[in-house]
Amino acid sequence: MHKFFNTAGACQPDIHYVVDSLPRLSGIRELIDGRHYFIIHAPRQTGKTTYLYALMHQLNQEGQYTALTVNIQAAASGRDADQAMQIVAAGLQRQAIQYLPKGEWPPEVTDDTTKFGLQGYLNQWALQNPKPLVLFIDEADSLMDDLFLALLRQLRSGFEARPTGFPHSLALVGLRDVRDYKIRLRPDSASLGTGSPFNVKTESLFMLGFTPDEVNTLLSQHTQETGQVFLPEIQQEIYRLTQGQPWLTNALARQIVAKVLKNDYSQPITLAHVIQAKEELIQRRDTHLDSLIDKLREPQVKPVVEAIINGETPAFDELNDALVYTRDLGLIAPKPPVRFANPIYQEIIPRVLAFGFEEFMPPDLVDRQWYVKQGHLDLEALLIAFQEFYRDNSEAWLEKYDFREVGRQLLLMAFLQRVVNAGGRIEREMVAGNGRCDLWLEYGGEQFVIELKLYRKPKSRDEGLQQLTRYLDRLGLDRGYLIIFETRAGKTWEERIYREVVAVEGKTVILMGM
Repeated sequence: MHKFFNTAGACQPDIHYVVDSLPRLSGIRELIDGRHYFIIHAPRQTGKTTYLYALMHQLNQEGQYTALTVNIQAAASGRDADQAMQIVAAGLQRQAIQYLPKGEWPPEVTDDTTKFGLQGYLNQWALQNPKPLVLFIDEADSLMDDLFLALLRQLRSGFEARPTGFPHSLALVGLRDVRDYKIRLRPDSASLGTGSPFNVKTESLFMLGFTPDEVNTLLSQHTQETGQVFLPEIQQEIYRLTQGQPWLTNALARQIVAKVLKNDYSQPITLAHVIQAKEELIQRRDTHLDSLIDKLREPQVKPVVEAIINGETPAFDELNDALVYTRDLGLIAPKPPVRFANPIYQEIIPRVLAFGFEEFMPPDLVDRQWYVKQGHLDLEALLIAFQEFYRDNSEAWLEKYDFREVGRQLLLMAFLQRVVNAGGRIEREMVAGNGRCDLWLEYGGEQFVIELKLYRKPKSRDEGLQQLTRYLDRLGLDRGYLIIFETRAGKTWEERIYREVVAVEGKTVILMGM
């Protein structure tokens, strides 16, 4: 059986194509040798667990340390802190039996384990073990509130006894840095504050996605295994679409090879296959994508998402915490400007938010026959039809919509998507603070550009024209559409709905008010 691209759980090199994990984080060995306690955090399915097992195996092969990684997610089911810590101890014992020689196993988990707690259990193991212990505690942040606090307190209490009476070095691994948690002792109690409840940590390390070279290495393994080539332009497009997000990279490659081409390794991989696989991946919404989408309505995430879609700057009062949290989830790029983490997220997030709009569009209004003639899209007719629909329906449709701040733009995107879906594609360009949202459409070999902008100030119109002109220049086009949504109270529909043709720097701009 050939190896394959993995999209579920930690990679296993005997059956999966695998990027060498160990170079992905620098400075780890110095932290371990220096007896440090530290944090490793990254979004879900970034390769944390694959990395931990690779590091554990390397350390154990070298023979200086007894290294073990353990997933403690099961401890979240503990009825209280004592039981949760006993579940952690039992998990350590099971992992040790599977991965360590018998002489390095921890003590049996007994009733005394509850009596002395996790701190006592680790103390006994460290005292009897022939080598210093190195522990990697995965899914540490899956424990909520008092259970998580109990874990941190017991690890902190034993810290001074290292290396002979407690683990020599230890890493807590999860989605977030421990300092970002506002832990509550009870659901209705005040937060314990912003100070770290794990103040013995030396450093927090954030695991980034694959580099372009790592993506190419992963894809090249398939070529070596099967002879089926990912040409350089295909490798570049896969990296562009995923920005190296490990799960997305594997999922997109697997979709191309296993689903689009049905494991027929004699077929060449083309850019059309990449586009088809991307669309199928978005429509299928696997667990990874659904888990991200579930976060969109969280109070810290929603304003960041709205700011990216409408191109505006959110309120700064709690922006720092919101950005850190949203970055830790992997929804936005790790560095400024504030934007969605990759083009696939940039497409799926607005489409999910606009899904209800798209489903309930009047079928006769979005019937493709009205806007597609002999394979060519009449975009202006489509936008004029949307103007009328917007005038008649927008207030009722947006009145109870959760994402009202970006409802206008999403309503238009849903309208376009219903028509363009079958014969073309839409790509979005959205960045918080740039004052707009840009759409690029391809249909029947023709390209179209639409800029969406909210009327916030008298200069909005002129700014929009200049912004669209620069975008058209970048794409080598001479015609585009500027949609300005009115936000001022008291404006009548007669004032809001208009169409103008404007010449700007040799470009033709169709300006439409909504």
